Amino acid sequence: MKRSRRSTRSTSSKQSTRSTAGTRWSHRLPARSGAAAGSAAGAGATRALATLACLAMLALAAAVASGDWPQFRGPHRDGVSPEVNLLRDWPAGGPRRLWHVPIGEGYSHLTVAGGRIYTLFGANGGEQLAAFDAGNGHQLWIVKIDAELTNDQGNGPRSTPTFDAGTLYVQSAQGQLDAVNAATGKVLWHHDLRGEFGAVVPTWGMSSSPLVEGNLLLVAAGGSRGHAAMAFDKHSGRVAWAALDDKPGYASPIAITAAGTRQAIFFTGSAIAGLAAADGRLLWRIPWQTEYDVNAATPLFVAPDQLFVSSGYDTGAALFRIAGASGREPVWKSRVLKNQFSSTVLAGDYLYGFDNGTFKCVVARTGEERWKHRGLGHGSVILADGMLLVLSESGKLALVEATPEDYRERASFQALDGRCWTGPSLADGKLYLRNGEAMEAFDVARHP
Repeated sequence: MKRSRRSTRSTSSKQSTRSTAGTRWSHRLPARSGAAAGSAAGAGATRALATLACLAMLALAAAVASGDWPQFRGPHRDGVSPEVNLLRDWPAGGPRRLWHVPIGEGYSHLTVAGGRIYTLFGANGGEQLAAFDAGNGHQLWIVKIDAELTNDQGNGPRSTPTFDAGTLYVQSAQGQLDAVNAATGKVLWHHDLRGEFGAVVPTWGMSSSPLVEGNLLLVAAGGSRGHAAMAFDKHSGRVAWAALDDKPGYASPIAITAAGTRQAIFFTGSAIAGLAAADGRLLWRIPWQTEYDVNAATPLFVAPDQLFVSSGYDTGAALFRIAGASGREPVWKSRVLKNQFSSTVLAGDYLYGFDNGTFKCVVARTGEERWKHRGLGHGSVILADGMLLVLSESGKLALVEATPEDYRERASFQALDGRCWTGPSLADGKLYLRNGEAMEAFDVARHP
C-alpha cells in the first residue's frame, strides 16, 4: 500500500517553500529519473540539485562524530554528554538564551546533529517530523508521518528521531516506522507496524525510539506472533529478525556487550529481555510486571556486566548481573528508585534519577540511598562535565553537582512554563529544551 506524503523545505531568509514528494513503501524507494527527456537545462539543474543534496548528506553524516546529540538520551543512549568546559554557575536569570521558537504538541526529545535539530510534534491534525537550524531555530523542512495521537496524558508524539549517517529513523505514536533523508525530508522506506506485524499501540501511545546497531535498526515494534521486538536492515528496511510475544511497553531498546556477547535489550510491558543483536535469539528473559504495563524508563548498563532496570507504580528497581549468554543474576532489588518514565544516569559509582517525584542519589552496586531532594516533580536529568542538568516537571532548570555527599544546587532558573516531560539535549556547548508549546536554546559553554 502506498500513501503520498509531502516534505516542505523552507529558507529562513525568504520565507519561501518548495515541496518534494515522499511515498510510503515497505522497502527502499527506487531512484527517480531526472528532468524530462530532451530538456538539457532541466537535466543539468536536476544533476546540480542532486549534487548539492549529496554534499549535504555527507556533511550531516560526518557531523555526528563531533559529539552531537544524535538520538534519544544522547550518543550512547545513557543520558551522558561528552561535552566539557561548560559553565559551573549561571546568573540569576540563567545562561544566555539564544532563541525561542513555537512548536507543536508532544514529548519527543530534540535530536541534534550537523548543526540541525530534528524532532516530532503534533500540528494540523498530523504527527510532523521537522528539521530546524540549530543556530537560530528556523524551520528547514517538515513532513507528516502519521495522524496525530490524541490522549488524556497529552497529545502528539512520544518517540525521538534517531540520526545515523545522514538518515533519520522515526517511530510514530500510532505505529508508523520511517527512514527519512535528513537533508531533505524525503521518505526512503516505510513500514506500518500495526498493519504488517500486528503491533498493538499501548494505552498512552508508542513511545520507544529506534536504535541503530551496526547495519540494523532495532525497534520495539509491539507486534504479535513473535514481533514484539524487531530488527530491520537500516538501508533497505528489510526485516532482519523478529522475536518475543510480550505485551508492548514504553521503553527504548539499548545494545550492550556483556559476558562477551553483544546483546539487544528490550524492556517490554511484561519483561526485560536480552536478545542476540545479530539474529534475535533469546538469551535471557526476566519477568517484570508493572501496573498498566508502564515499563517506560530506559534500562542502564553498568559496566562490565550489570543492568539497572526501574519502573514506577510502586514496582521499584533492580540491578542484574548478566552472568553469561544464557544467564542472569540479581544483585539487588528494592523500591528505592522508581522511574515512572524519566530515565536514570550513572556518574561513577552512583545513580542519579527520579523516584517518582523525588530526585535521588543511589549507590549503583548496592541500592543504598545517599540523598534525596523534593520539589522537582516528575523531572528529567542528563550528565555533562561532572554536573547534572535537571529539568523539573514545571520547567525549572537546575545545575546540580554530581556528588553523593548531598544535593548541591549551584544555580537554577525558570526555563519553560507548563508541563515539561521532555529531557534536555546538549550539543556543541548549547542546551536545547522543549515543552508542548515551544523549544529553546541556551549557551552553556565557558568562553575565554
